[in-house]
Amino acid sequence: MADLVSKRDKLLKVLESLQSCGVAFSAGVDSTVVAKAAHLALGDRAVAMTGDSKSLPSGELDEASQLCKLIGIRHVVIATNEFASSEYTRNAPDRCFHCKDELYSKMATTANELGLHVLVNGANTDDIQDYRPGMQAAKQHAVCSPLIECGINKAQVRELARYWELPIWDKPAAPCLSSRVAYGEEVTAERLKMIDLAEQFLRSHGFPLVRIRYHRGDVARIEIPVELVSRICEEPFRSKLVDHLRKIGFKYSTVDLEGFRSGSMNRVLPVEELKQW
Repeated sequence: MADLVSKRDKLLKVLESLQSCGVAFSAGVDSTVVAKAAHLALGDRAVAMTGDSKSLPSGELDEASQLCKLIGIRHVVIATNEFASSEYTRNAPDRCFHCKDELYSKMATTANELGLHVLVNGANTDDIQDYRPGMQAAKQHAVCSPLIECGINKAQVRELARYWELPIWDKPAAPCLSSRVAYGEEVTAERLKMIDLAEQFLRSHGFPLVRIRYHRGDVARIEIPVELVSRICEEPFRSKLVDHLRKIGFKYSTVDLEGFRSGSMNRVLPVEELKQW
């Protein structure tokens, strides 16, 4: 507890030193903790900014709005247009860079209009060890990462969220829908809608932790916790699921026997590509 309090105080001090800031706010636990801390440290001089695009999973924008009301921080929704960039839609391994580049560019414009000094994000120390092209975009736009500066990892982020009684303290990661599309397959609004509808269906039937990975040929690779794999194959649910996936556009569906795991698409990337970022 003493270590948590120490890191909380350091986080508040770091944010207070910025004088004012715009928080890249996704409604995930990381950015929610930063938004809460920024509001405590800076009051009205902190503004949460959420990028709204076709890659945002259903319900995330509404949750972002509700969380900002709970925290008391001003919330600004920014329309992003990453789909206008072929560098984004071609879906090379650096796709996330182009997404964040668009987001931070739009945030910088809004921050300038609001008279905010700095942009901050919710990256934590665990992200340093992962494949994150978006971190390079943050660097190019001079976006600060206060959690990293304070040496706070994901587990400690959740502890802080629980300490501040934030309802999403145990919320699973909810990356953008484009991260479900296999590298090299074009990212389109239609494909993201298919993915979103499939994940909504499974969540509504008792599978809260799920990823639908899109592969060439309109193939859905379903990732759920290993202990639920047998359940998804039981009748009559299996047939119901197959019918639903076909109706929304998937021609084939498979269940990944390794189960749910974040970043599974990165397994196909060569080591050299991973080291680049």
